Amino acid sequence: MEGVFASGRIVDGILLLVALEALLLLWLSRRTAPFAGLSRPALLATLASGAALMLALRAALAGSPWSVIAAWMLAGLVAHLVDLGLRIRTAMAHRRRSPAPGTTPRTDAFTRVTTF
Repeated sequence: MEGVFASGRIVDGILLLVALEALLLLWLSRRTAPFAGLSRPALLATLASGAALMLALRAALAGSPWSVIAAWMLAGLVAHLVDLGLRIRTAMAHRRRSPAPGTTPRTDAFTRVTTF
């Protein structure tokens, strides 16, 4: 077991599980209601960020040069920034939508002050 960790091969198994997770989530996003709103680009960006960091770990465990480790970490940063940008864009789009008709905490039923 020590050799599996020392060579970085353990990361290969984890990356395989991440790839299977991505396939499962992409499949579920097409099939079932709870996952129907799942943003595929955001999902892939999140998983890519984690995968890049795991590849940096694998490179470090295998004794790769620092430039290879730094390149994987930079790839993780780029994927993370893409993920963050997608999340912010989605949140801003939700904030710009007009509220559904009816009583909400922002309507007069909740905000008007009545004095007796």
